[in-house]
Amino acid sequence: MDADINFYFDPVCPFAWMTSKWVRQVQAAREYTVDWRFISLRLINAHGDYDAHFPPEYEAGHTAGLRLLRVAARARAEHGRESIARLYEAFGTRIFEAAPDTDQRTESEMRERRGTREFVEPILAEASLPLELAEALDDDSWDSEIRQETDEALALTGKDVGTPIIHFEPPAGVAFFGPVISRLPDEHSAAELWDHVVGLARFPGFAELKRSLREQPQLPAFGVAADTAGQQEDWHGGSRRQKK
Repeated sequence: MDADINFYFDPVCPFAWMTSKWVRQVQAAREYTVDWRFISLRLINAHGDYDAHFPPEYEAGHTAGLRLLRVAARARAEHGRESIARLYEAFGTRIFEAAPDTDQRTESEMRERRGTREFVEPILAEASLPLELAEALDDDSWDSEIRQETDEALALTGKDVGTPIIHFEPPAGVAFFGPVISRLPDEHSAAELWDHVVGLARFPGFAELKRSLREQPQLPAFGVAADTAGQQEDWHGGSRRQKK
């Protein structure tokens, strides 16, 4: 698919979701086409030590993300690339645009549930896709395709990144991780922010502009309203767990 933007996402990443909402604003304002592609945090960290580097709930969450990407890969194969835009929107809405599920006993259990048929089937229905696509949750034959797309994304930016990865004007255009944003800009600011990000990334030799302090994103799942600023946290290596 020839697109103006290739957007690589893991459906359980809140910062990818926030950035995707911004990119949809830009897409509407500039009439861009977007190809929504896959990158798996579980596969990126396949050989890492979750106990040492992440909070305890992250492994369950990343594993659920991989399971959701299997469903997305099958949806793309059987219903076309255009199905992924609405499926990702349905994933993100269900995961991040509702208050936390207080019926779950632990954060790990809540995140693990995202990789179940009980969780996925209503999302498929909302995206007007067949419920049998949920059978892909346990089908690791899709992992090679997801890994290939993950490797494709990392080849554009290098490996010490997270999600999302954006490739503007592929194949020769600029690619970058993020931007990581915690607040959704208004309609005017959305396009202005896009121009600044792309302008900086296009500068020859530009590599990185970063700070580890992040606000919790303005999403109901974090209890942060759109008119307030989330609590600031210090992140290291894609996690809010501090270095030892």
